[in-house]
Amino acid sequence: MTEHANNSIPPLTWRLVILLSIPALAQQGLTFFVLLSDRWLASHLKVETAQSAVQAAQTTAHYLAWFISCYNILVTVGSTALVARVAGAGDRKLAIAATHQSLILAVILGGVATAWAFLGGIRWMVDLLQLRGEAADYAVAYLMPLFGLLVFQTIEVAGIACLIGMGDTRTGLWVTTGVAVLNVPLAWGFGWGIGPFPNLGFVGIAVGTALSHVLGGVAVLGFLMRGRSGLKLEWALFRPRSDLLYRLLRISIPAGFDSLSIVAGQFWFLGIVNTLGNDASSAHGIALLWEGLGYLSGAAFGTAAMTLVGQNLGARRPDQASLAGWMAFTLGCGVMSVMGLIFFVFAPEMFSVFTEEEAIIAAGVPSLQLIAFAMPPLASTIVFTCALRGAGDTRVPVIFTWVGFFAVRIPLAYYLSLAEISLHVPIMGTSIQLGPWEGLDLGLRGCWLAMSADLIIRGLFFLGRFLRGAWQHQHV
Repeated sequence: MTEHANNSIPPLTWRLVILLSIPALAQQGLTFFVLLSDRWLASHLKVETAQSAVQAAQTTAHYLAWFISCYNILVTVGSTALVARVAGAGDRKLAIAATHQSLILAVILGGVATAWAFLGGIRWMVDLLQLRGEAADYAVAYLMPLFGLLVFQTIEVAGIACLIGMGDTRTGLWVTTGVAVLNVPLAWGFGWGIGPFPNLGFVGIAVGTALSHVLGGVAVLGFLMRGRSGLKLEWALFRPRSDLLYRLLRISIPAGFDSLSIVAGQFWFLGIVNTLGNDASSAHGIALLWEGLGYLSGAAFGTAAMTLVGQNLGARRPDQASLAGWMAFTLGCGVMSVMGLIFFVFAPEMFSVFTEEEAIIAAGVPSLQLIAFAMPPLASTIVFTCALRGAGDTRVPVIFTWVGFFAVRIPLAYYLSLAEISLHVPIMGTSIQLGPWEGLDLGLRGCWLAMSADLIIRGLFFLGRFLRGAWQHQHV
């Protein structure tokens, strides 16, 4: 789907959806493999403190690294939606111009996040997440390399997002493959001091990740300089264009706000988990890693939905755009349901890969088995979010996020997980205590029950939004 005339868009079929999804699925699989490798490496490093402190630090660092992914949405969603829409309308010149503006925006956003990190933002965030002692110090040290070289990652994802808008999901796979192939040996080399690499321990894992994304960003620029999928960089076009930046941000800011709202909710949620102790935090991190296998599978079909919805709306084929969303959801839901079955049956074995501590396994296995039943609504949330973003419908979903997290997940997590709920609310320099109230004291299982309730409600909201069809009339 890299041609640029309305009649050049191939007719929509299941095969086309699968062909677009397979590279994205492989790309997400590589991302998961790297996460799996990093988690295993961290759990087997020789450290001078309790292993649970390192595992807890990596759980918190994983959330903050997820913040990077959500922050990148400020450039990626608008890039894919705008490029897909103008490509569907047959305007290659405008697609190229939009790509240049996307890269400009990526550099600005990467630089801002790096400055925030080095001005104390990471330490403040770790403290806010209720992580204390050595675990907090490990988390801060781990995150500094990732934020220090973040601009290369924002360039990488922005360029890939533009290519996806052109229907090219293969180039992103090649770049991600290269990043993964480099990431694993670099992380192990710096983590254990193998060969010429200095032994940086836990921080070495992050150094390897950051350096691999440097090369990923350079690779994306190289592809675009050679005119990959019709998007060829020209130095003369690297000048800010207010009209295109406005169109990019008009889509990306609500989507970014939605994703950052999810991050805020996840951080609050993690703060509740961290109050349960390092064992619960460690178990939560391991369960979340495996649950991510299902999430990433859905995201692959979401990528296909975003591309096909955007291109078909650009070609003025709203019926085909709707069909693309349903096809992607059906396939994504099927794959994620299989993942859920695997979680339920093999949860004990999946935990034993990372730890032998009975307390961590006892806390985490029921949580992972529980989330297996939430895979279909999670598929609805992921795929239809992407489909709506491909259409430029990024405002109303923010409301769904607020309801799911702040009216359902967070209150339920407090009530279900804690024995006693006592909240301190800062007002005008003082702290007002609310409570105490009695909770059900279910521990980590209570938190994951709250998570499942949130996913079911948001999944129904997104299903209803897509069914309503108002997204077909969005202007990009």
